[in-house]
Amino acid sequence: MAITVQLDQMLLERRMSLTELSDRVGVTIANLSILKTGKARAIRFSTLDALCRELDCTPGHLLGNSAEPQPEGNADEA
Repeated sequence: MAITVQLDQMLLERRMSLTELSDRVGVTIANLSILKTGKARAIRFSTLDALCRELDCTPGHLLGNSAEPQPEGNADEA
């Protein structure tokens, strides 16, 4: 089972761009894109906290589970 990041859905619901979120939380667009595309292998608690604060959600809203196996790769931490 893979952990998924529901960043696309959260941005859509809030009518916010990835660039705007990047500016607000201080995380690069490249790292947010890694999260958004499911290529991230880890996320710092501080990043998760900043995203949840800005998106006005809980980690449970932002993260989910998928029945698909985790993708292989060595993406950087966000």
